[in-house]
Amino acid sequence: MLKYKSSLNKTVKSIAKAKIHRSRLCMFLFTLAAAAMITLMGINIYVKSSVKDQLLSSQQAADLSDVDCIIVLGCLVYADGTPCSMLRDRLTRGIELYQLDAAPKLLMSGDHGQDSYDEVNAMKQFALDEDVPSEDVFMDHAGFSTYETMYRAKEIFGAEKVLIVTQEYHLYRAVFIAEQLGMEAYGVSSDYNCYAGQTMRDVREVLARCKDFALCFLQPEPTFLGETVSLEGDGNVTNDKT
Repeated sequence: MLKYKSSLNKTVKSIAKAKIHRSRLCMFLFTLAAAAMITLMGINIYVKSSVKDQLLSSQQAADLSDVDCIIVLGCLVYADGTPCSMLRDRLTRGIELYQLDAAPKLLMSGDHGQDSYDEVNAMKQFALDEDVPSEDVFMDHAGFSTYETMYRAKEIFGAEKVLIVTQEYHLYRAVFIAEQLGMEAYGVSSDYNCYAGQTMRDVREVLARCKDFALCFLQPEPTFLGETVSLEGDGNVTNDKT
């Protein structure tokens, strides 16, 4: 009987210790998750607040001087070469700014990493259809991400002062990256419409801001660099089709 009671007490103590360990582990994981969430939210707030005064109306943007170019950020292009609604709105705003003489050049930056998918030629064609001279439209074929677009705008195209066009949720991050990489940057929203799936984009954007915050600290080179292209020259030098 004594042996049985002793064994039972050991079992009870073991269970109690296991519960304490599990409780401590749960508390540690909860604390870690809370710290991660606070960090994410803190970075998100910092990114937005640090550039909010640099988001302008079209007229305010047109009143700026010595802007090198208007950067229009790429987005989905359908198989037939038609820009999606978000990209169409970005292009419309970019062309409006060009027509207001906000900057002498347009820089269309997007994904053209495969022959079968080409955002930038579709973007340039949209501008040409709106009577923008071809020589004023440059293409960045390797703008695979917002970070890479801004890095290449400075290092390849020599941009120092830029206007960036995209939807507002995306604009904070784009302007922040450009500033961190050494450009003077302003943003103009292209939110002409409401877009399906915006709630999910807003959630993903919080994570994207944190990711690019880290990239701006580390400043890795983009996928491609290459020869420099002067924005003071002819945009047709970036053409890859005859």
